[in-house]
Amino acid sequence: MSSMKDNMKSSDNSLPKKELSKPRKWLLVTAAGLFVTMSAGFASETYVTANTIPYYNVYVKGEHIGAVKSENELSKLYESKIEQLQQQYPDALMQLDISDVELKEEQAYKPEIDSEATLNKLNGLLTGYAEGVKLKIDGKTIGIVKDQKTADQVIQNVKNKYITAEEKAAESASKIRTVAALSSDSSQAPEGEQVSLESVELEEQVVLSEVKTDPSKVLSSDEAIERLTEGQEQKTVYVVKEGDTLSYIAQHHNTTIAALKQLNPELEEDSLRIGEELTLVIPKPPLTVTTVENVVEEIETEPQVEIRQTDELESGVTKVVREGQTGLKQVEYRITKENGELVKEEWLGQEVIEASVSKVVLQGTKVTGEGSGIFKWPVVNATITSGFGERWGKQHKGIDLVGNRSITASDEGVVTFAGQQSGYGNVIIINHRNGYETVYGHLDSIGVKEGQIVDQGQNIGIMGNTGRSTGTHLHFEIKKNSVAQNPMKYLP
Repeated sequence: MSSMKDNMKSSDNSLPKKELSKPRKWLLVTAAGLFVTMSAGFASETYVTANTIPYYNVYVKGEHIGAVKSENELSKLYESKIEQLQQQYPDALMQLDISDVELKEEQAYKPEIDSEATLNKLNGLLTGYAEGVKLKIDGKTIGIVKDQKTADQVIQNVKNKYITAEEKAAESASKIRTVAALSSDSSQAPEGEQVSLESVELEEQVVLSEVKTDPSKVLSSDEAIERLTEGQEQKTVYVVKEGDTLSYIAQHHNTTIAALKQLNPELEEDSLRIGEELTLVIPKPPLTVTTVENVVEEIETEPQVEIRQTDELESGVTKVVREGQTGLKQVEYRITKENGELVKEEWLGQEVIEASVSKVVLQGTKVTGEGSGIFKWPVVNATITSGFGERWGKQHKGIDLVGNRSITASDEGVVTFAGQQSGYGNVIIINHRNGYETVYGHLDSIGVKEGQIVDQGQNIGIMGNTGRSTGTHLHFEIKKNSVAQNPMKYLP
């Protein structure tokens, strides 16, 4: 019995174990398989994610031309392209036209991107343009330069072309020269001149505006300056002035005598007449630079000769009892130029800095008609309209005066000529019998005759416009031993 119970107990314990072992085993196998599958899926997904990378499709005007790996590749291409264009057009400020380029970001698993091919293709499609500043003179476009700074410098350089000489002149302001002469040579100022620039103005309206343009149309600074200063040739009329010659007119207007004669078939050297109109072809720059300069000139003045008459000496016999000493005077002018050409000259006045000491000479009184050596103005309330000497390229042997039309003898003397001479028109020449002669030209009428003795201050004629003259004035000369002198040295 107990044996059966034991067997039954043994059977009860072993049967359930056999029945439960199959499902447990299946569950374990299923769980293990599921774990392996999930692990494999997760690993695969991680791998794909790790190898999915962004890239950029490139479009030009909406057309796909390829792809690049990064935006940085395009940035480097743009930088390289601009550098290349800037080297090709150094006078222009180059920009890249990328308005038609579009970039779209995409992502893919291990995409095959040929950036080099795309960049090469895009490089061939890229174009550049120049940013510049347009110069317009009185509404007319002259050209385009690189930028505002270049435009300002071009305008300043055009001005400097006509003011540099005056700046150099200031360096010699302390020098004194003996002979008064204002030169037309703009490369340097004569010694003894102080030239101060009162104003520099542009006659035309200059407008600067920013533009986008073809880089081949951008001018260098030198090219822009050339356009502003040379201009196109235009016909103009030139009025012949006193002292003009064909060679002077040709040289002064950058032409030749042959060209002058071609434009003026009737022209001959000997036939030049004051007031005659000649046709010239000269370049007319689009920009006119007007300069106004104040010129102060210091002149050594010759001592006055003080003649003390004495009946102890025979006529023609003189005796120096005191040597004279030179003095110093300051003469001031205002001159106006257009593009370096003189258009107006004003005499502003003079100031005696140091008076000269007169030379005292005893002179015999046995013969009349001998000058005192002390000259007086031949025109009352005189104004100088043209000075003595080398005056802007022309030799002027005297000075031109306007004022009271009554002309008086500058010193006592004998009339040696009273009539007409070429160029002078009606002219009077007085010999002062002391080595000096005075000449009075362009008179309207003559009031003395040859051989007549005249006193200092005596009326001898009327101011006029005869001979080679452009207006009513007196042409006045002082000669010493037949050599023309600067009258300003002798007049008080």
